[in-house]
Amino acid sequence: MHLIESGNVAAATGVKLSRAQVIAAYPITPQTPLTEKLSEFVAEGRLKAEYIPVESEHSAMAVCIAASSAGARAFTATSANGLLYMNEQLHWAAGARLPIVMCVANRGIGAPWTVWNDHQDSVSQRDGGWIQMYANDHQQIIDSVIKAFFLAETVSIPVMVCYDGYLLSHTYMPFDAPEQDKVDAFLPAFKAVNKLDPDNPSNFNTVTLPDVRPDIHGNMAPGYMEIRHTLHQDMRRAMPVLEDVDRRFMETFGRGGTPFVEPYRLDDADHVVVCMGSLSYHMRDVVDTLRKEGLAVGVMGVQLYRPFPDEAIVTALSGKRSVMVFEKALSYGNQGALFADIKSALYNAPKRPLVSNFILGLGGREIKTIHLYEAVKQSCEHPEKTGDTPVWIGLKCQE
Repeated sequence: MHLIESGNVAAATGVKLSRAQVIAAYPITPQTPLTEKLSEFVAEGRLKAEYIPVESEHSAMAVCIAASSAGARAFTATSANGLLYMNEQLHWAAGARLPIVMCVANRGIGAPWTVWNDHQDSVSQRDGGWIQMYANDHQQIIDSVIKAFFLAETVSIPVMVCYDGYLLSHTYMPFDAPEQDKVDAFLPAFKAVNKLDPDNPSNFNTVTLPDVRPDIHGNMAPGYMEIRHTLHQDMRRAMPVLEDVDRRFMETFGRGGTPFVEPYRLDDADHVVVCMGSLSYHMRDVVDTLRKEGLAVGVMGVQLYRPFPDEAIVTALSGKRSVMVFEKALSYGNQGALFADIKSALYNAPKRPLVSNFILGLGGREIKTIHLYEAVKQSCEHPEKTGDTPVWIGLKCQE
């Protein structure tokens, strides 16, 4: 079915098609229309689910943890300070290996207060043990939500589907919503590996000792460190699983093929712009203009941020003359978080390009195409002038 709707409706439609069984909802701009649309689906009988309004984002994730622990397919959504309010529960969901899916409509973090878009909210949670996927348009939003449930339930790790607040959440774009029977054939019903069951009582996630110890059956059980090691290893193993999920999705629906990074005019590029979210599509206009001027530039949109797809990034960027990382977040006192990850991945590359960092769009600051054009052109013409100090684009005044 072909729709022209908002990004939030695209996300809600993906949740409905995935047959989520429990939805925990607390409103926060710009996520609110997503959970409102899901409430409509439930009220109209188009989605058979428990819709649970809660008093806070912390409680929303607590509801999802309880529902997932009981064997239900659980979903919630949030933005900005709401995501931060969940922080304790985010770590619990990951440590408990619960396959929860959550949409994050990206928004800047207060203080000072802002309701506009950047990526600081989800980037600040990159080390919480959640898989993070970033969508570039409405089609990727709905497709990523469906794939996220499959991935989460296959590897028993929760997944965030992140997309730009307002730029995607509230704008209207065309997208295809797959037929329910095809989604049902692609995404099997959720069968929890372990779940709370009154007929088979057990304890989950009790206090764990630092060292290994025998369990009630006399078998050696892992300590805290072994459990963390397993989560890390399984996060890394989630990448080939995502490749397989994406391949199956493409075979079923005819879309996909770029589960880790999305290239644009990359094959013959000497210089590559790297970014996440809708900015990677904005950059395509800049690249097309510079191509007409004789500069061989391409764009790489990072679609999977955690686990970090280092091998795919090295394959795409090794041998290029320069790489420019544009991002709407930073690690305060250091540099852009994505930039640091890209540099780390390229450190041992046989043909390592020069890498530069640009910070822009924080708190919804307008990103003008002319500013992108000037920054990319100057960096391509003088890549040797790059360094580890981020270049700020659109800064009006500074101390």
